[in-house]
Amino acid sequence: MTYELLAKKIPDSGWNFMNYGYIPNGSESPLVLADDPTLQRHSLQMYHYLATKTTIEGKKVLEVGSGRGGGARYIAGNLRPASYTGMDLAQSAVDLSTRIHVLPNLKFIQGSAEAIPLEDNSIDVVINVESCHAYGSVEKFLSEVKRVLKPGGSLLLVDFRNEKNVENMSTLKQQLRNTGMEVLNEENITENVIKSIEAEDESKRERIRTLIPHKWQNLFSEFAGVVGSQFYLTLKNGTRLYYRFQLRKKAS
Repeated sequence: MTYELLAKKIPDSGWNFMNYGYIPNGSESPLVLADDPTLQRHSLQMYHYLATKTTIEGKKVLEVGSGRGGGARYIAGNLRPASYTGMDLAQSAVDLSTRIHVLPNLKFIQGSAEAIPLEDNSIDVVINVESCHAYGSVEKFLSEVKRVLKPGGSLLLVDFRNEKNVENMSTLKQQLRNTGMEVLNEENITENVIKSIEAEDESKRERIRTLIPHKWQNLFSEFAGVVGSQFYLTLKNGTRLYYRFQLRKKAS
């Protein structure tokens, strides 16, 4: 419901990402981006450093939970997949993304993560960015991912979990192992996300002042995870963890 309202009430094409952003490790190749103050470079980097964990060029890619479509636009336009389908539960987000992100290999569809409207063994790579914490059943989502992936296909996922909850990061790790897919990589990127939030704080607050009605600004600042928000503080004190995963469906 929150994301549906955001797409309806904030249709500005300048806010294309909703993730908390990522600053790469020293071992990761720098990403050269245009010197554009309106570019959400840290949120874009979350997609780039996730997608480049596998080969995207020439592949059929599905993003589950594509939101406002900025990540889909970046990957489809720069990493050269054969096709990229962004799927979101919120029809208003699909409509917004379809209107503002137009590329020949990119499309957006409405659909549920727990009932993906695609054929078995039809997708090479599934991408899921900061989304599955909101699903009714993570197990159903992962079962659907495994169903639509081709043998040898990849799941690339980043998300957070509150360690005070029953379904914490250990639960997510077990849910991923229970799929029977091979976990190729799991990384704690909490510090990378914290650094991103801190680096982007001034520009994010300015975007909120510009695009969000005054009566909603405090609430949206919490949702957006500005410095000092509950989300930021729980990352800092270690009661919330943020991880990046790479899984592969067995070839046979």
